[in-house]
Amino acid sequence: MKTLFINIKQLLQVYEQNPSIISGLNMNTVPSIQNAYLLIEDDKIVQYGSMDSNLPNADKIIDVHGKTIFPSWCDSHTHIVFAATREEEFLMKIEGKSYEEIAAAGGGILNSARKVEAATEEELFISASNRLHQLIRLGTGSIEIKSGYGLSTNAELKMLRVIKKLKAHFPIPIKATFLGAHAYPAIYKENKEAYIQLIIDEMLPRIHQEQLADYVDVFCEEGFFSTVDTARILTAAATYGLAPKIHANQLNVSGGVQVGVAHQAISVDHLECMDEAAIQSLKGSNTIATLLPSCSFYLGIPFAPARALMQENIPVALASDYNPGSTPSGNMNFLFSLACIKLKMKPMEALNAMTINGAHAMQVADSVGSITVGKKANFIITKEIPSITYAAYSFGENCIENVYINGSQII
Repeated sequence: MKTLFINIKQLLQVYEQNPSIISGLNMNTVPSIQNAYLLIEDDKIVQYGSMDSNLPNADKIIDVHGKTIFPSWCDSHTHIVFAATREEEFLMKIEGKSYEEIAAAGGGILNSARKVEAATEEELFISASNRLHQLIRLGTGSIEIKSGYGLSTNAELKMLRVIKKLKAHFPIPIKATFLGAHAYPAIYKENKEAYIQLIIDEMLPRIHQEQLADYVDVFCEEGFFSTVDTARILTAAATYGLAPKIHANQLNVSGGVQVGVAHQAISVDHLECMDEAAIQSLKGSNTIATLLPSCSFYLGIPFAPARALMQENIPVALASDYNPGSTPSGNMNFLFSLACIKLKMKPMEALNAMTINGAHAMQVADSVGSITVGKKANFIITKEIPSITYAAYSFGENCIENVYINGSQII
């Protein structure tokens, strides 16, 4: 079935061919067509152009006069498989407790790990499905999901099987990342080497056997996994074909960025704490800098230096980091505003970071992330707003009218 959208005020992210990663100051450019039409057939984009040209035939015509269409959000860093929320820690944050203090009191990652251990696979699937349905309705059209709240072989495998089941049941591209190196379980507190060996000798082979992951991740941070530990795990994972997408430089200048670049990571994520050496290591590499400003907002930690990265022609992506402890939100529309307000990114820079660059950070840019013939018809239709800048400016307003996934209207 062919559906024709007409009188589009602005059609954004229009590319004749699939665009490569958009880097640095070029991120402020977004190809667009004013007063446009868009033709989809079944689940694919098949044609677009100006309303001044001859319009193609269609089975159904939808007039979106005064509204803007752009590709659905591509969220390349989430932890949406978890057993329970952690609002009790929210109160501790209000009382002034730090991230490290909450963890020392039994909260943090180990809190989620205990709850995941006790949950069934079906319970995890149902709760994650509910979250994912909500995110799709907010405009997310592709997503990466990490394990990391298992911290034992059985629990990590359980999480990854849930993600595999989500892949089978949802219509959007989903990527799975193994994050067994998220924290040290309490039983390995005095023998961290044994846990690293468990990851390398037991978890990775089992994950490979069941084909449960697309990527590997390590929380490379002081008090967690050192640069040496990270390199060992990434090297072992590479023998199973798992490319890195690592947590780096969230709480300290840890050297994680350089380790990621050396191991040809698809992306290094967080980057709230950066020095010149870390920035220069990214310059000229193929590694994407993925920034997570909602985490900074929630924890009250510094925001990543987006402008310094772009000034060095480094490609930047933006992702939600949706998780129960440090970012209990996957709303990419709020992230769009936050990137402009706190990272000082221009709206078009943020749009590139959240669509095509996010798609490249998950290696799904061949099917989503831009308005290109042959790609999936995954896009957002706004309400009648003055411009895309208004969507970032009006941070408390829902500017979405419709979401289409694979050519089907979701809302």
